[in-house]
Amino acid sequence: MIIDSLQNAAKYYALHPNFQKAFEYVSQTDIANLEEGAFEISEGLKLIVIQGEGNTREESIKGFECHDKNIDIQILIQGPETYAWKPRRKCVNPNGEYSDERDVRFFHDKPDMFFELQEKQFAILFPEDVHAAMIGEGFLKKLVFKVRIS
Repeated sequence: MIIDSLQNAAKYYALHPNFQKAFEYVSQTDIANLEEGAFEISEGLKLIVIQGEGNTREESIKGFECHDKNIDIQILIQGPETYAWKPRRKCVNPNGEYSDERDVRFFHDKPDMFFELQEKQFAILFPEDVHAAMIGEGFLKKLVFKVRIS
């Protein structure tokens, strides 16, 4: 997992070819006015704009998840937003089967920690990062880039 501010995004371009495309999209777009929904940006790079009222920690943890085929870049537009996190290697209580179609695996495990993003900060969540998001009070808006691993 990586947590940083948009002003430092270029430091991470070398980690994956689509990281640069994602962050350049953000710098060239009026992200505050993006409509909610899912958009194909390029081959292997999808954007999901999510907005809504924040959830309690207990409610959000019901969706404690990770992915096998994608890396998430989650960028906060309006918040703050709290995340739950635990390394996948420590998760031992699956919540159902892996969905190949949705690329999601859920767990009943309890998080090891919580962290908070402020506006214009991001988290890069790799397949080994089990996470739950949208924890907060009030209205939250964020971008989630799905970066195909291979």
